Amino acid sequence: MNKPFLHIVAEDIHQRFGQELADIAIIFNNKRPITYLKKHLADVYGKAIWSPQFFTIQEFFKQASDATEASQLSQFFYLFQLHNELLAAEGSEPETLEEFYPIAEIILSDFGQLDYELVDIDHIYMELYDTTKIDITFQHFTVEQQHFIRQFWQSFSVAGHSVLQQRFLKLWKRLPKLYRAFKQKLAQENQLNYPTLYRSLVEGNVAVPNFTQRYKKIIFVGFNALNKAEVHLFQKWQEEKRALFYFDTDAYYMDDAQQEAGLFIRRNIKTYGLVNALGESPNILGNRNTAIQLYACTGKNSQTKILHDVLKACESSDQSAAILLADENLLVPLLQSLPDVKPNITTGYPLTQSPIYGLLNLWMDVQEEISHHHRLKIPFQYVETFMNHPLTRVSSTERESLLKDITDKQLFEVDIDRITIASSVFPPFFKPLTSPLALIPTCIHLLDGLLVSIAAHNRISQIDSTLLIETKKILNQLKRGIEKIAPTSISFQIGLIRKAITPINSAIEGDPLRGLQIMGLLESRCLNFDQVYILGANEGVLPKTSSSPTFLPNSLRQAYGLPVLENQDALSAYLFYRHFQYSTGLHVFYNSLVDEHSTGEESRFIKQLQFESNFHFVVHTQQQPIRFPEKSKELVIPKEGDIWHQMWNMFIVEKKRLAATALTTYLQSPLQFFLKHIAEIKEPPTISQEFEMNRLGTVIHNVMETILKPYKGLADFTDTKVLRNNLQEIDQLVVQEIGIQYHTAIASVDALNSMQRIMYKIASAYINVYLQYDIEHYKAFRIIELENTEDYTFDFPIIINGKEETVRLFGIIDRIDEVIDHENQVRTRIVDYKTGSDSVEFKNLEKVFASHTENKALVQTLFYTYVFEQVTGRKQLEPHLYVARRMRDEGTLFCKGNTTLEGETLHTVKEDFATFLRATLEEIFNPNIPFKHSPESTVYPSDPYTLFYRNAVEGVEE
Repeated sequence: MNKPFLHIVAEDIHQRFGQELADIAIIFNNKRPITYLKKHLADVYGKAIWSPQFFTIQEFFKQASDATEASQLSQFFYLFQLHNELLAAEGSEPETLEEFYPIAEIILSDFGQLDYELVDIDHIYMELYDTTKIDITFQHFTVEQQHFIRQFWQSFSVAGHSVLQQRFLKLWKRLPKLYRAFKQKLAQENQLNYPTLYRSLVEGNVAVPNFTQRYKKIIFVGFNALNKAEVHLFQKWQEEKRALFYFDTDAYYMDDAQQEAGLFIRRNIKTYGLVNALGESPNILGNRNTAIQLYACTGKNSQTKILHDVLKACESSDQSAAILLADENLLVPLLQSLPDVKPNITTGYPLTQSPIYGLLNLWMDVQEEISHHHRLKIPFQYVETFMNHPLTRVSSTERESLLKDITDKQLFEVDIDRITIASSVFPPFFKPLTSPLALIPTCIHLLDGLLVSIAAHNRISQIDSTLLIETKKILNQLKRGIEKIAPTSISFQIGLIRKAITPINSAIEGDPLRGLQIMGLLESRCLNFDQVYILGANEGVLPKTSSSPTFLPNSLRQAYGLPVLENQDALSAYLFYRHFQYSTGLHVFYNSLVDEHSTGEESRFIKQLQFESNFHFVVHTQQQPIRFPEKSKELVIPKEGDIWHQMWNMFIVEKKRLAATALTTYLQSPLQFFLKHIAEIKEPPTISQEFEMNRLGTVIHNVMETILKPYKGLADFTDTKVLRNNLQEIDQLVVQEIGIQYHTAIASVDALNSMQRIMYKIASAYINVYLQYDIEHYKAFRIIELENTEDYTFDFPIIINGKEETVRLFGIIDRIDEVIDHENQVRTRIVDYKTGSDSVEFKNLEKVFASHTENKALVQTLFYTYVFEQVTGRKQLEPHLYVARRMRDEGTLFCKGNTTLEGETLHTVKEDFATFLRATLEEIFNPNIPFKHSPESTVYPSDPYTLFYRNAVEGVEE
């Protein structure tokens, strides 16, 4: 590597000043290079010396004033107060904090830039109604400047401005007064902001105007883009032979006016006349033919994964190395991907990526719901997130109890009165605030609880303590400011808090001179490293394609020489190019994946170097391998040992009942039958945001039972016309039943949540269809049995290992009735209600009575029919299926084509079913046939049992 820039500076300082360094001030743009220059001076001198004094530019200028720095929040509140005073003087209504806040940051930013660039405030904010006034007022402007201003104001020079334009014009007229009042307020409070200090220094209006006389020489190192105030002061001090400038340059971009990387330094030297103490620019870039490793990565975060491998391959203890983040959002993924190294990170770990912010943000979301919108219920996800957050310290007992309650009752929204979490770090987390003014104090109280809790459970890290202390500091500033003004809404305060605490970060410090350095591209000014790794070198990121919001349009900014987006591009180009001057190993990473956040293109700076320079770019394209999941070993459960013993005791000895659902589960998947009914592995408790068909079925069954129960057991037939009266009751009965299912008293439809309303609509419609069908198709009915889930059991004989044993079958009877049809025939029916897409029709009886049945509903209903007939001795029971979606077209009685299953046909089907039932049960208890999944069966992703075999079979629907 060529000598680092700061080493060259150290050698020149040694040559110029020898041992006389004590009264020299050395100024940088930021703190990071100070440590490096100290090291290079020590290396060059090789002995103990009196050190020069080091400053950042702001620290140096601060010596001219005895005022304290005003925080950003203090400036905002000053501006708000002063702006409303001006509105009152105009006779206008004052603005609320919510109305003023969006423009306050823009005004402060514009004021700052106008101060840095020494722009006349009255001129730039003067109301310009037409081009004639522009010509009169700005005769001193060049033709080009007048053209820019006319171009902007053309849209405002028409008659009849809109209300918005009028308001905008009034604001512009008011801003010079606001500017002066703001500066007067800062002076009264003995406070300053740096833009004010810069302008005051130029104007000589500071407490200590001659502070520079403390130093024999002032050395400015590594400056690039200068504002007008800096230019004025630097020129003045150079003329006084008090200042010396070290610019880091290269002839590659200095001698070529088209190279944007040299824009500002060319201007500093050639236009402003600042002399580079290092003389002519060396031609390093143009003469290098080094290999540059360019990595096209498939994804934003994959850059950090590829970097991990590159770092492992490039490990070297005697070389300096730095990771430069063109995209600083990659810091957290980078930290998660680094190999075993001790990095020094001054970019800082962001609060927004920490668990502390996650908890704070959750609390603000909750308070927006319950305190701002005054809702009594919150989404269950808020409670679930709080219970599982690592910093809340909720006891496992309390967590399991509350989550079980929510799951059992399927509470999509949880009543805040139900939530009591005594064991948490902050018990009143879900309590509404007493007033909007309580928001910030309560938030501070939450942070205090977190600090105590973290310290009590483990040694608090420097990162956590810094984040907590800085957040409390910001919140206290907000609290003092808000207390002085009219009440503000909770929602606005939450937005203000989020915006104020977002920039907070905590440095992760290591050795700044050794090991791996991690920093943003801007922080790398003046620094050089042997190995450089640049992450996020995408077009749109390097350089950025957006600028800060401003009230000053681009044309007006150009007319007054204010920074524009092109300036940002030039600075980014310089920061990027300078690393190509010195480093021996250059590795550049970018995201080649095209999505809504990325163009998939490398930065144009890379393309320029590829086209213009002698560098050799070695392109590494990440080929993401497409891996098809390997077929897992099929899960086969043999019926032997403890498993056979469990089966025998369960079903043969203890006579555990087998229901129709167990039979159809076996037909669907023998393995699932084992998991559910032998191993008794229960489904994990979940709360589903999707529509629950099983809960809908329960509601329909229970409401139908409520309607028909008064008719059960009557000796005489009842005219079906009486059911017309029940049609009016359906809606209310459904609402009440939904309340029962969700363990909540619900009095009306308005109290239902969105998912419950869907259930209410469907259930009411289905029950209407069922009752209307009975009214239209039958003259009278008599209810024999209704929703009986206990009384119908039957010991069914089967052969196990050559010996007859019995298995206890269990039938759930939804409804048994006798009806008189319109031909005056009396028919005995078993009715099963279905809410899905079942059908009463089937193509082939053999496929129904098969291991993978084509009509599960028919199998279940025939099962219930068989058990009922065996228990009661009744025969000729007709199996009817009430499927609301199909009843009008297909009817309810199972049929084969157009042939009704009556007489011999129905009798044959029942005999065939009994044979099929015996064969299936004997297969279940055949020790030679293991439990394994049927590969032809449909696998439903929502079914948790399929996790055992979803990848174990071929041809499975994923």
